[in-house]
Amino acid sequence: MQVWLQSSLAEMIALTFVGCAKAGRNMRTYFRHFTNHMKIRNKLIVSFIAVVLVPTLIVGVYLTVELRKMALRGAAEQIETNMDRVKKRTMDLLNVSYDISYRLSNDTRLGQLANGAYDSTYSVVDAYREYPDFKEYVNLYREITSMRLYVDNPTLLDNWEIIPTDEQTKKTDWYQWAKKSDGLIRWSYVTDSRDGLRYLSLIRRIDFYKHSTNGVLVINTNSAMLNGILSQESFDTMLVADRDIVAANHPELVGTTLQDLAIGPDIVDRRSGAFMTKLGDRRVRIQIADLYPDNPLINLRILSVFSVDDIVREPNRIIRSALAAIGLGLVVALVLILILSKLIGDRLLRLSKHISRVATGKLDLRLAIDGKDEIGQLSRQFNAMLGSIRALMGEVNESNRQKRELETRQNEIKLRMLASQINPHFLFNTLESIRMKAVVRKEADIARTVKLLGKMMRKNLEAGSGVIPVSAEIDMIGCYLDIQKFRYEDRLQYKLNIDPEASSERIPSLVIQPIVENAVIHGMENKEEAVTVEVTLQSRADGLFVEVRDDGAGMSGDRLAEVTASLKDPGGAEASDHIGLRNVNARLELSYGAEHGLAIESAPDEGTRVRFVIPRGMGDQTNV
Repeated sequence: MQVWLQSSLAEMIALTFVGCAKAGRNMRTYFRHFTNHMKIRNKLIVSFIAVVLVPTLIVGVYLTVELRKMALRGAAEQIETNMDRVKKRTMDLLNVSYDISYRLSNDTRLGQLANGAYDSTYSVVDAYREYPDFKEYVNLYREITSMRLYVDNPTLLDNWEIIPTDEQTKKTDWYQWAKKSDGLIRWSYVTDSRDGLRYLSLIRRIDFYKHSTNGVLVINTNSAMLNGILSQESFDTMLVADRDIVAANHPELVGTTLQDLAIGPDIVDRRSGAFMTKLGDRRVRIQIADLYPDNPLINLRILSVFSVDDIVREPNRIIRSALAAIGLGLVVALVLILILSKLIGDRLLRLSKHISRVATGKLDLRLAIDGKDEIGQLSRQFNAMLGSIRALMGEVNESNRQKRELETRQNEIKLRMLASQINPHFLFNTLESIRMKAVVRKEADIARTVKLLGKMMRKNLEAGSGVIPVSAEIDMIGCYLDIQKFRYEDRLQYKLNIDPEASSERIPSLVIQPIVENAVIHGMENKEEAVTVEVTLQSRADGLFVEVRDDGAGMSGDRLAEVTASLKDPGGAEASDHIGLRNVNARLELSYGAEHGLAIESAPDEGTRVRFVIPRGMGDQTNV
């Protein structure tokens, strides 16, 4: 079952891939068909939109969003840095009140003063004079403005520092909290009954363990110093105790509450964090830092409020300027594309008109399109093509002329042959009669030679002017050389070096035998020693290589020049000599080109070498 599921899944995946590949091919075919039918002007505009406009818009939108985010992140980081600085300086200021409160909580002299039983005003004043610590703390530390201790001792006098607790004070929330707390510290924004002003005050219960009593200590911080710490901030920054704003860099905010600023209830009690909200018509970001994050009883926070619109105003200005510049650049680019497309279209239209005129047979044109771009190159190639066509037409006319001339010469040869030909059947029958007489008289050499002569003549008549296998041509060459060897006996030797792969090639008939005949006749002239004729055929990469060489008398340089010239000039002074070589050379050049004609090398007393190459795959081609 598992194997079946795996095979089914593999088949489904394969079919999916095949379907996707087919869909991709169809899409490419449709896209190619669609673009091929568009004008160049439209292609350039579409390319401009796809390659320039759309990416520019995408990049512009991305950069706009990122620039705004960077501005907001930068403002947030700046606010965090500023708030850390404000928090440190504020904590330094508040710690002074902390230290004083701890000192007083362990001051036994303060306990004696607060719990003494005084019978006269003089004794109270004298006791106050003996305890000047409150005045000294206020004078020594600028961070505090005043100190007072509330105690339940009716024998004391209110000197604005040691205050007997009245009923109104006992009803206040901060006093009741302090009395219930176990010596804990609290910061509250309370009203000082002495001057009627509100201060951020440290509130703490002071226990006098020796007397089993306690009092409530209130230390007012220096509001001016708190406002001075915050006044250096560029954004709206404030110090908040619970929901009361106790200090701010804008004096009009001091004494108000967070509700007065219309801060939402979901943010007003948050002790830390960053929040996006709206204050009236402004979108703002509120950053909150808790001064005592580890003490839930103290709700003292720093709030920084900055307008998002103010932060992104400069980035928005930069973005608008950049968009204006980009828009201007795109318009200029579009205009340039339209102008360029018109120039290209006009040049292509001129080229199309010239092509149409050439199609009607007007080959004496010349297209004048300047430039080194593709269209200019196409124009030059068009002119070169016209020149090649004109040259090809001339070559075709010349080839036809040569062909007609060759046909005329062949017809003349045929007429001469007809005038002197003998009935082939009569000739073969006569040769056969001679061979039989030789056999009867036991003349084997004569009989074999007559048989070779008949075979050679029959093959010559059968071959005609067509193409034959190399093996047939070699067979005729063998017959001819055997006949000549019968004639010259040991004076003539021959070698046939035939590549087995060349035997199946096809070549024009009687293209090698006349060269061999020339080598035998002229190689043995003026030489009494034996002559060797060597025939070589090799199948090479460039075609069929043919070479006929002899070690006969050879030719001098002048004689070789005359023979070579006679191959090119059939009507010259040497017209009666080497007619076989001239015919072979003419057939090769007409069939395969001038470069495939005969190449002759010769030197006196060294012999002669004749070679040529029939191009690969063109052996069946012949014009004669």
